[in-house]
Amino acid sequence: MLTLDFHPTGRHFLQIPGPSPVPDRILRAMSLPTIDHRGPEFAHLGRKVLEGMQRIFQTQHPVVIYPASGTGAWEAALANVLSPGDQVLMVETGHFAALWHKMATRLGLQAEFIGLPGAEGWRRGVQPGMVEERLRADTGHRIKAVCVVHNETSTGVTSDIAAVRRAIDAAGHPALFMVDSISGLAAADYRHDAWGVDVTVSGSQKGLMLPPGISFNALSPRALAASKDARFPKAFWAWDEMVAFNKDGYFPYTPSTNLLYGLAEAIDMLTDPATGGLEGVFARHRRWGEGVRAAVNAWGLEIQCQDPSVYSPVLTGVVMPPGVDADQVRQRIWERFDMSLGTGLGKVKGRMFRIGHLGDCNDLTLMATLAGCEMGLTLAGVPLAGSGVQAAMRHFAEVPSPTPPVQAPR
Repeated sequence: MLTLDFHPTGRHFLQIPGPSPVPDRILRAMSLPTIDHRGPEFAHLGRKVLEGMQRIFQTQHPVVIYPASGTGAWEAALANVLSPGDQVLMVETGHFAALWHKMATRLGLQAEFIGLPGAEGWRRGVQPGMVEERLRADTGHRIKAVCVVHNETSTGVTSDIAAVRRAIDAAGHPALFMVDSISGLAAADYRHDAWGVDVTVSGSQKGLMLPPGISFNALSPRALAASKDARFPKAFWAWDEMVAFNKDGYFPYTPSTNLLYGLAEAIDMLTDPATGGLEGVFARHRRWGEGVRAAVNAWGLEIQCQDPSVYSPVLTGVVMPPGVDADQVRQRIWERFDMSLGTGLGKVKGRMFRIGHLGDCNDLTLMATLAGCEMGLTLAGVPLAGSGVQAAMRHFAEVPSPTPPVQAPR
């Protein structure tokens, strides 16, 4: 049994890039009594969250909500528009892109994986030119879909989705465009309709500030049309029944009622004009990311993302010097300061840790997070060039928040 050398008081600091800390407002909403999911009261809740999620995805088209993790929504996206043996083009930008590719292969798709060579692809975003070049070469239009990750949670890279759409259009290719924005939605700017995405996948436990347990497919008319000819067997994931039931605010099977209460509250918080609405949300996350990166630069450590134009506003990956095990640093911080940081995944396991700056977060929680990191790095013997805490303090003091903080209703 692990013996901790401290006696924790107060809340555990959950600074992984999802599940994110859940605001008290949402926890209180989820504590409401469970209601009849076939009664009139539920229809009101159902319509509210379905219409609200259209605003979050910035779409006029249907959004399907599943009682499942983001992995379930991945499968739903593939199964509803594709058939066994179809060819899909996927882009390797990190661990979650690799997992989606693995799923596509297991489902029986011909999943081609392209990207920058070696570890470089895990330090930069999707390269639109590579997508365009591959699609131009596909003169027979065998590729049925292009699948990319918007915000790669394993690396701290946010790809330019609009640029990928332009690349597909420049190639004159009819492939469907499918995007995983599980960690990007409601924290980084995302525009399903304006960016010409056919299916967007997301989940509850990141920018939406909820516990895990519900996930989403945002659809386009092209995707709905493709689903009529898709031959993958599906029942639970089928869009047709979901869309039909959703018109009246209901679901074809038992939904996660209390999570939907929380979702309704999250939508209210994210779209509140008093705090800047979605634009205010995106601006706050950009500023938090800048403050955290100022700390990492002051420490003299390397940021996993190597392209400043695609720095994630959701998380920052911190690379350890050669010979330093990042997981041992994380363990030391957890034991001494009761704080969880994200582990390195896949190709970067043991080489970096991840600081989440999303969910129930503000300047002071991030300052405490960076103080915990700095103390833990020092205890682990990692040489630091300077104080990241001081650098972040200067940033947050000198760069005012663009919008007022979200407040609990009084």
